Amino acid sequence: MREQGASGTETAAPARGRRPLRPALRPASRAAVLVALAAGLAVAMVAGVAVGAVRVAPGEVLAAIGRALSGAARTADDAIIVDLRLPRVLLAALVGACLATAGVLYQALFRNALADPYILGVSSGAGLGATLAFVAAGTTTAGVLVGVPAGAFLGALATIALVVALAERAGRFESTSLLLAGVAVSYTLAALTSFVMVVSRESMHAVVFWMMGGLQRASWPWVGMLAAVLAGGAAAPLARSRDLDLMLLGDERASQLGLDARRFTLAMLACASLVVAGAVSVSGLIGFVGLMVPHAVRLVVGPDHRTLLPASALAGAIAVVLADLLARIVLAPVELPVGIVTALAGGPFFVWLLTRKERAA
Repeated sequence: MREQGASGTETAAPARGRRPLRPALRPASRAAVLVALAAGLAVAMVAGVAVGAVRVAPGEVLAAIGRALSGAARTADDAIIVDLRLPRVLLAALVGACLATAGVLYQALFRNALADPYILGVSSGAGLGATLAFVAAGTTTAGVLVGVPAGAFLGALATIALVVALAERAGRFESTSLLLAGVAVSYTLAALTSFVMVVSRESMHAVVFWMMGGLQRASWPWVGMLAAVLAGGAAAPLARSRDLDLMLLGDERASQLGLDARRFTLAMLACASLVVAGAVSVSGLIGFVGLMVPHAVRLVVGPDHRTLLPASALAGAIAVVLADLLARIVLAPVELPVGIVTALAGGPFFVWLLTRKERAA
């Protein structure tokens, strides 16, 4: 039995023992949620810039940004704010938005709340591709800004293609097979990455710290590159959010409603791989953001991707900005890799989500 969703598309009637999907929000409520998340991101970013080894008043942060934009004379603290902390905070926000966007896409395409770039092995594939590019290209500007993202993108695409091929059964994606394939591929790629690091001993230290997830290399060129990647990778999913809603019904039903499910899935996987590759190429492996954020946001706004995609991007940006802030201050002056902070939060969340799915089954 099917029932008409609030967004105008059909949704599957909930199976016995499962909670029904939350209905789509009204336009005014959608706008309120997005405005609240945007305001929360602004507050988190000001805090991220203000707090550090040298504390800066929030008002001075805004004043320094204003002076930089207007071209006015800069103070001594402006270099700390505009040249060091602001690029890092902006990069953290972009990384979080990329990972959360990819998580939304993977969960919609595979109809699995446990799908995310880290668990599916896509982050590991992007990490291997970026590591190979990093070792081959060295520290040249072209190698860092072009070669590493390109290597990460190719690695992410190859990985998701392999995971899908391993998990596909009779034209369908089985949740258990998908997760097992992702875990197996992820471990294999991690081993290959370790092998590359051992062979290239001169690059080992830099690559090891980078693979743990961090934003120490933040700079304005990185911010520009990742902003362009996010814009390119999120434009098509936002434009086709209705088709993402249809994918929740399954490939067969979506095809009956006029969607070329296979071609659409491949296009969206390419978009997801692009944003994951961009994030991994600048920050290394930061896990669980693509799992936690879309799931939590979906509980609030429902499954309508018109709201879910931008809301998850904003919430993911907030999550990584705050995780980076915590990584900088919890053991100051020692700085933790951001990936450790997100893993400490994501591990228990993953266990909770697994037990919740078992109870609902």
